[in-house]
Amino acid sequence: MSKEVRSGKGWGLSAGTIAFFAGFAAVALYGVTVHRIAPILHLSIIQIGWLVAIPITTGAFLRIPFSAWVDSWGGRKVLLTQLIIAIIGMAGLVGTVNGVVHHSLLGTTAYALLLFFGALAGTGVSTFSSGITYVSYWFPKSEQGTALGTYAGIGNTAPGIFTVILPFALISVGLVGAYVGWLVFLVIMTIIFAVIGWDNYYQQLLKKGMPEGEARKKASALGQEIFPTNAKSTLAKSARHWQTWLMVVMYFISFGGFEALTEWLPTYWTKFLGISIVEAGLLTGVVYSLITALTRVPGGYVSDKWGGEKTSLTSYIILVIGALIMMASRSVGLSIVGEVIMATGMGVANAAVFKLIPKYMPEAVGGGSGWIGGLGSGGGLAIPPTLAAFVAMMGKIGFAYGFIVYVIFGIVSAIFSAIFLKLYGKYRHSITEKSL
Repeated sequence: MSKEVRSGKGWGLSAGTIAFFAGFAAVALYGVTVHRIAPILHLSIIQIGWLVAIPITTGAFLRIPFSAWVDSWGGRKVLLTQLIIAIIGMAGLVGTVNGVVHHSLLGTTAYALLLFFGALAGTGVSTFSSGITYVSYWFPKSEQGTALGTYAGIGNTAPGIFTVILPFALISVGLVGAYVGWLVFLVIMTIIFAVIGWDNYYQQLLKKGMPEGEARKKASALGQEIFPTNAKSTLAKSARHWQTWLMVVMYFISFGGFEALTEWLPTYWTKFLGISIVEAGLLTGVVYSLITALTRVPGGYVSDKWGGEKTSLTSYIILVIGALIMMASRSVGLSIVGEVIMATGMGVANAAVFKLIPKYMPEAVGGGSGWIGGLGSGGGLAIPPTLAAFVAMMGKIGFAYGFIVYVIFGIVSAIFSAIFLKLYGKYRHSITEKSL
């Protein structure tokens, strides 16, 4: 290892995963606790839908600029900025929730502050794409699927873990205490990242004043294969790839849909099937969210071995099957089966999509990750209010019929995956002919 640079790909993966795990927990910001807040503020089902979606709103759309800024500023500075903003949001949320609990802050003012500070805390959710870019530069193309699957799989467990913990925290330390504990956790994880998180070799050398050509050559000798460009360039280049926009739609339902269900399922379980909030937290956090997250790890490995195109097609078909079961279910047992099948399909699909990015746009990984991770995550914003609208229009049965959203987008995504598979077949055929 050169004395001119610090860290390595193992440390880079660890640091990026820690930052993402800490920030991404905000997906679960209101999914469980809204059931304590809603009765105090007399929130409607639509207001609940928007409240659980708000952290994902900023988490989705801020991914676009932050991911691209990794190319210009370096991942260390960008991820620290996102986590600090999230800390400010959590601190504000502690104060707001305290006012709500003690009835000194009520009505539209309290709801507006919950939305505002939830949006700030949701900045942590946007660490996903910047972390993807940060980690990508540490690994060669042949290891991207496994590395990014591990990063995203472990980081994605955060909402599930917090969804399980929060019901017990509400019982033991109360609503305010639960958010105080969350704030402390976020601060500690940010400090750990600040200690171990360093930029890729190339950007480290540039910051030491080394000329670009020499820095690229030395970083290549150390094993770096993918190199950043400036933010404007990487966004523009990736936007010109038509494949980017197909992946946005695919990611909208697999990852954005994952965020949406992590927030929505506690309401589904309690309001539709009548189980307790503790049981709902376990079924959402463990049976759904953790399975989706952890499935992403082998999903990345399978994508490396089997190809992102085949893996993606298979996973979206599985997602559709699970969603159809959820539409038909009127019982806890069948819904558990449905959500496990959906979780498996979504987890593998998420890994497969990000395996395709460095393959189809190697010169614009940062921008591609930003567009796909950002706009694709818009599903986390759009889907909860949409599911709430089904309930508002159709009554209780709307909890089941709302899953038609996943069926439709899952079928479209499977079609797009088939297009990628056909494209890859032509590409492989042309390479074979050239070699002959």
